Amino acid sequence: MPTLIAIDGLDGSGKGTQSKLLYEALCAKGIPARLISFPVYDSPSCELVKLYLSGTFGTDPDSVNCFAASSFYAMDRFATYAADWKRDYEAGTVIIADRYTTANAIHQLSKLNGEAEKAEFLQWLSDFEYGKLGIPAPSMTLFLEVPVEMSLKLIEERGREGDIHENRDHLLRAFDAAQYAAKAWGWDKIVCAENGVLRTREEIASEILHLVEERIPELCR
Repeated sequence: MPTLIAIDGLDGSGKGTQSKLLYEALCAKGIPARLISFPVYDSPSCELVKLYLSGTFGTDPDSVNCFAASSFYAMDRFATYAADWKRDYEAGTVIIADRYTTANAIHQLSKLNGEAEKAEFLQWLSDFEYGKLGIPAPSMTLFLEVPVEMSLKLIEERGREGDIHENRDHLLRAFDAAQYAAKAWGWDKIVCAENGVLRTREEIASEILHLVEERIPELCR
């Protein structure tokens, strides 16, 4: 059965690490799996994403409306799906996505305020990517919840130049947007910090694997 597991969260939340650990855990169980990550920066389909994140269209994320910015990321997903991982997905390989349409539901939804606007955007986003473009919807989504101040600290510790999303104001709004999207779209939330202390990557990975086995039991038959 085609299976796509999306792992998402704010910048610095450990999406790449946990995606890799889940991939390794499934492979160790003999389950065919493939790890993908978005945006695909070395793909020609990612040029608009790179221009957006670099501030070419404006250094404030709000310089580009949520629909336009979402389309940049969506076309990157469509192009790489059609040209690369569609065959594996349809053959039954479990696809683990480090960020997906879910990232638009976090970062672009954050540009809207009213309840009606947010609901309308999520409906549009789902129809656009899964309906109009025809990329697969996730079988399940895991949201890695990290407090904003901790996320900012983790970003700073990486020691690399950030993009226009990596600022406190945007991340605060993105955190709230993620809570809204998680409820609206039924995401599984992984609390990654307790009492101001990050849980170990092993603890988080164990919880994720348990959730995957619980929600998609046919994987482990």
